[in-house]
Amino acid sequence: MYRSVVLNSEISKVLSTLGHGDYIVIADCGLPVPAGVKRIDIALKPGTPSFKETYEVVAGSMYVEKQVYAEEVSDAGLRAVFSDDIPAEQVSHEKLKEMSKGAKAVIRTGETTPFANVILYSNVFF
Repeated sequence: MYRSVVLNSEISKVLSTLGHGDYIVIADCGLPVPAGVKRIDIALKPGTPSFKETYEVVAGSMYVEKQVYAEEVSDAGLRAVFSDDIPAEQVSHEKLKEMSKGAKAVIRTGETTPFANVILYSNVFF
Protein backbone atom coordinates (compact mmCIF):
# COMPACT_ATOMS: atom_id res chain seq x y z
CA MET A 1 0.00 0.00 0.00
CA TYR A 2 1.24 3.44 -1.04
CA ARG A 3 1.92 6.19 1.51
CA SER A 4 4.02 8.96 -0.04
CA VAL A 5 4.87 10.79 -3.24
CA VAL A 6 7.41 9.44 -5.72
CA LEU A 7 8.17 11.65 -8.72
CA ASN A 8 8.60 8.78 -11.19
CA SER A 9 5.11 8.26 -12.61
CA GLU A 10 5.58 4.56 -13.38
CA ILE A 11 6.80 3.75 -9.87
CA SER A 12 4.07 5.90 -8.34
CA LYS A 13 1.39 4.08 -10.33
CA VAL A 14 2.67 0.64 -9.33
CA LEU A 15 2.94 1.59 -5.65
CA SER A 16 -0.58 3.00 -5.63
CA THR A 17 -2.02 -0.26 -6.97
CA LEU A 18 -0.27 -2.66 -4.58
CA GLY A 19 -2.50 -4.68 -2.29
CA HIS A 20 -1.55 -6.56 0.85
CA GLY A 21 0.92 -9.31 -0.05
CA ASP A 22 1.73 -7.95 -3.51
CA TYR A 23 5.41 -7.31 -4.07
CA ILE A 24 7.91 -5.41 -6.17
CA VAL A 25 11.61 -5.91 -6.83
CA ILE A 26 14.30 -3.26 -6.71
CA ALA A 27 17.17 -4.59 -8.80
CA ASP A 28 20.71 -3.91 -9.88
CA CYS A 29 21.24 -3.42 -13.62
CA GLY A 30 22.08 -7.09 -14.16
CA LEU A 31 19.07 -8.91 -12.71
CA PRO A 32 17.02 -10.52 -15.49
CA VAL A 33 13.43 -9.25 -15.62
CA PRO A 34 11.07 -12.18 -16.18
CA ALA A 35 8.77 -12.17 -19.20
CA GLY A 36 5.39 -10.72 -18.32
CA VAL A 37 6.63 -8.68 -15.34
CA LYS A 38 6.48 -4.88 -15.67
CA ARG A 39 9.97 -3.43 -16.09
CA ILE A 40 10.55 0.09 -14.79
CA ASP A 41 14.02 1.01 -15.99
CA ILE A 42 15.40 4.05 -14.19
CA ALA A 43 19.08 3.30 -14.91
CA LEU A 44 20.93 6.29 -16.38
CA LYS A 45 24.54 5.13 -16.24
CA PRO A 46 26.52 2.63 -14.15
CA GLY A 47 25.81 3.46 -10.51
CA THR A 48 23.04 5.98 -11.18
CA PRO A 49 20.64 5.85 -9.55
CA SER A 50 22.14 3.70 -6.85
CA PHE A 51 20.39 0.75 -5.26
CA LYS A 52 20.63 2.41 -1.83
CA GLU A 53 19.01 5.64 -2.99
CA THR A 54 16.21 3.82 -4.81
CA TYR A 55 15.60 1.44 -1.89
CA GLU A 56 15.34 4.31 0.60
CA VAL A 57 12.83 6.25 -1.54
CA VAL A 58 10.68 3.29 -2.56
CA ALA A 59 10.65 1.49 0.80
CA GLY A 60 9.95 4.82 2.47
CA SER A 61 6.97 5.35 0.18
CA MET A 62 5.12 2.17 1.05
CA TYR A 63 4.04 0.09 4.01
CA VAL A 64 6.42 -2.86 3.83
CA GLU A 65 5.45 -6.15 5.46
CA LYS A 66 8.80 -7.81 4.82
CA GLN A 67 11.86 -7.64 2.62
CA VAL A 68 13.59 -10.55 0.94
CA TYR A 69 17.17 -10.39 -0.26
CA ALA A 70 19.87 -12.82 -1.32
CA GLU A 71 22.11 -14.52 1.22
CA GLU A 72 25.03 -13.31 -0.86
CA VAL A 73 24.49 -9.66 0.17
CA SER A 74 26.75 -10.11 3.19
CA ASP A 75 29.63 -10.97 0.87
CA ALA A 76 28.89 -7.90 -1.24
CA GLY A 77 28.78 -5.57 1.78
CA LEU A 78 25.16 -4.59 1.18
CA ARG A 79 23.57 -5.67 4.46
CA ALA A 80 23.88 -2.17 5.94
CA VAL A 81 21.63 -0.76 3.20
CA PHE A 82 18.54 -2.64 4.38
CA SER A 83 16.30 -1.15 7.06
CA ASP A 84 16.39 -2.95 10.39
CA ASP A 85 12.80 -1.75 10.95
CA ILE A 86 11.48 -4.10 8.25
CA PRO A 87 11.37 -7.86 8.91
CA ALA A 88 13.81 -9.62 6.59
CA GLU A 89 14.17 -13.01 4.99
CA GLN A 90 17.24 -14.27 3.17
CA VAL A 91 17.09 -16.68 0.24
CA SER A 92 19.58 -17.81 -2.37
CA HIS A 93 20.12 -15.50 -5.33
CA GLU A 94 18.62 -18.17 -7.59
CA LYS A 95 15.50 -18.34 -5.39
CA LEU A 96 15.17 -14.55 -5.49
CA LYS A 97 15.29 -14.63 -9.30
CA GLU A 98 12.59 -17.31 -9.30
CA MET A 99 10.45 -15.27 -6.88
CA SER A 100 10.73 -12.20 -9.11
CA LYS A 101 8.43 -13.94 -11.60
CA GLY A 102 5.49 -13.08 -9.33
CA ALA A 103 6.39 -9.41 -8.86
CA LYS A 104 4.05 -6.61 -9.87
CA ALA A 105 7.12 -4.78 -11.20
CA VAL A 106 10.90 -4.81 -11.27
CA ILE A 107 12.56 -1.42 -10.79
CA ARG A 108 15.94 -1.60 -12.56
CA THR A 109 18.53 0.77 -11.09
CA GLY A 110 21.99 1.64 -12.37
CA GLU A 111 23.59 -0.29 -9.50
CA THR A 112 26.55 -2.47 -10.50
CA THR A 113 27.19 -4.15 -7.14
CA PRO A 114 26.42 -7.88 -7.47
CA PHE A 115 23.35 -9.12 -5.56
CA ALA A 116 21.94 -5.61 -5.00
CA ASN A 117 18.35 -6.80 -5.28
CA VAL A 118 15.43 -6.85 -2.84
CA ILE A 119 11.81 -7.93 -2.87
CA LEU A 120 9.48 -5.63 -0.92
CA TYR A 121 6.13 -7.08 0.17
CA SER A 122 3.28 -4.62 0.53
CA ASN A 123 1.49 -4.29 3.85
CA VAL A 124 -1.56 -2.30 4.93
CA PHE A 125 -1.61 0.75 7.18
CA PHE A 126 -4.26 -0.73 9.51
